[in-house]
Amino acid sequence: MNIVPYRPPRAVKDIARTLAKHGRIAYIVGGSLRDHLLGRDDVSDIDMASDASPEEILRFFRRVVPTGIKHGTVTILVPGMSIEMTTFRAEKSYQDGRRPGAVEFLQDIQADLSRRDFTMNAMALDPLNGNFFDPFDGRGDIARKLIRSVGDPCERFLEDGLRPMRAVRFAAQLGFVIEKSTLDCIPKTLETFKKVSLERLRDELGKILLSDRPSWGLSLLEQTGLLALLLPELLAGRGCGQKGDHRFDVLDHLYHSVDAAPKNLTLRLAALFHDIGKPQVKVESGQGEINFHRHELVSASMASKIMKRLKYPNNTIAEVSHLVRHHMFNYSEEWSDAAVRRFVAAVGRENLEPLFLLRCADTAGTKGTSPDPRTLDPFRRRIEQLLAQDSALGLKDLKINGDDLAQVGIPRGPIMGRILAELLETVLDDPGQNDREILLRIAKGIKGKYGIVD
Repeated sequence: MNIVPYRPPRAVKDIARTLAKHGRIAYIVGGSLRDHLLGRDDVSDIDMASDASPEEILRFFRRVVPTGIKHGTVTILVPGMSIEMTTFRAEKSYQDGRRPGAVEFLQDIQADLSRRDFTMNAMALDPLNGNFFDPFDGRGDIARKLIRSVGDPCERFLEDGLRPMRAVRFAAQLGFVIEKSTLDCIPKTLETFKKVSLERLRDELGKILLSDRPSWGLSLLEQTGLLALLLPELLAGRGCGQKGDHRFDVLDHLYHSVDAAPKNLTLRLAALFHDIGKPQVKVESGQGEINFHRHELVSASMASKIMKRLKYPNNTIAEVSHLVRHHMFNYSEEWSDAAVRRFVAAVGRENLEPLFLLRCADTAGTKGTSPDPRTLDPFRRRIEQLLAQDSALGLKDLKINGDDLAQVGIPRGPIMGRILAELLETVLDDPGQNDREILLRIAKGIKGKYGIVD
């Protein structure tokens, strides 16, 4: 592997020099070294390790935040950077499956590196003299595109239940494979994985979904048993055959659809869940006909429940479930202008492009091809033409509002909402009806059926 020399930022060297003046040593460790070897330098995110105690770091530097001082970690603030500094340590008593119950501060960098998760994260560099420490051949594993645990993988995974998910995430992000003994230990340590908070698992899932090929990570989650614990609803799609042009069962179709979706978390979540309800509604006739009637409604409901369980923000849940609910449109040139207007009104103008991108990913996932947005160009042009006509496509576009209806004796509340919805339907059918006086006349005419008497 040809390595460009690592050139630490001046602030990092200054920190090391300050510690050296006090008889201490500091190393660059962790992800920044790994990313350098991968050609992905990010000088804004650098971790360091030292034989100095947290209390000494607090004395030696003016601006220090005691971010995790109990476990030996503080953050040194320098202009434009925050450097996380951790005292060399050994970790003990992982009682909750995530955090050590106690730590022992050490004086040896190699002993500190031996507690880390994977060999590619267990390297260190002296920023002053350039000495590189790689006791577990992390550099070699990077060259081999291999995720390998430091020491006994089962022991590492029993210490911290998030590590199996991190192994899969790194494999997905980097396009690496997980070394066999490391991979084999994941199913053996699932009880510890179960102890990890859903928020942490959700964050790792998001990183997998935003990788270059999320299907690789998702298939590893399935293979290792992690998917059955995190997203068990997806597994009903394994072996659930489809019809027509579909080359894959439902689960592989979802994997391929996620790959085809743009790198946007909302879109990739929608791609992952858009057909999750198909196994529940599948009906197969005696002639071999397969039907998934209204699966988009079941899928939207399931997506919402799953995302609530994983504690996604409410706005993300709403956006994803909305896209899933509306992904099954089948436009043709025979659609009337009123049908197109109703479609836009139901979906929302702001959701049209995300929905079209989801549909392209869905289509690509049918056969595992690349997405082709041009297939929706005729529909796009049709919508653009109607939007250019300043058509009313929502309640806010009506030339009438609740104040106007109140003036003609319609009480505020559910009945007013229903009357406004009827008026919108009228305008969607005939935009020429979007006139205040016309709509008031229509409202007066229909209020009687709601029991409103003048």
